Amino acid sequence: MNQMAELLSSLDWSPLWISLKTGIVATVICFFLGVFTAWKVMNINAKAKAVIDGILTLPMVLPPTVAGFFLLLIFSRRRPLGMFLWDNFNIKVIQSWMGCVVAASVIAFPLMYRNARAAFELVDRDLINAGRTLGMSEYDIFRRVMLPCASPGILSGAVLTFARALGEYGATSMLAGNIPGKTATISQRIAMVMMDQDYITAGIWVLIVVAIAFVLMLLMSRISAKK
Repeated sequence: MNQMAELLSSLDWSPLWISLKTGIVATVICFFLGVFTAWKVMNINAKAKAVIDGILTLPMVLPPTVAGFFLLLIFSRRRPLGMFLWDNFNIKVIQSWMGCVVAASVIAFPLMYRNARAAFELVDRDLINAGRTLGMSEYDIFRRVMLPCASPGILSGAVLTFARALGEYGATSMLAGNIPGKTATISQRIAMVMMDQDYITAGIWVLIVVAIAFVLMLLMSRISAKK
């Protein structure tokens, strides 16, 4: 027990804080963007919806390293967007904590989008039509009818989004790197200590991740039970 206590006291906890703040910020971004996009996509024609659907959910089926490769191309300071962000706002995405957020947001976004869209599609169309009959604007219908009815599904999507962002590894490693105290997340830390054959430290981090995942699954079950 004393050895375990000493190990925990000497453990660098920065990967946990980096992962948590990355997951929270990425979830907030994905939440608002995913809900808004899902609402807008619902109102377009079927052919365009299929194409947009495929584009928006592509990061979910691509290997994370492939997504990371494209993000590197987009945000490189030799590319237009990367140059623009650096020259005008002094923003550097590659090898920075912002890179962690961007990578986690891109990879986790499809979960938020798909869950929000599925939740909106389950809303009773009679309620929406009744709102239109009463003269409500589309925005008011969205805010006062669709969001309250779809809230359990949207919240479940937010929980899954946070879990996915928290555990992101491939795209984050390629875009943000593995800088201790800056971009090194829990997943990256586990990979690094495993390379050093430090199974005890790896096991501690694995237990931490499992505990967080278990809590998130309990939370999602509670939300689903309220549907």
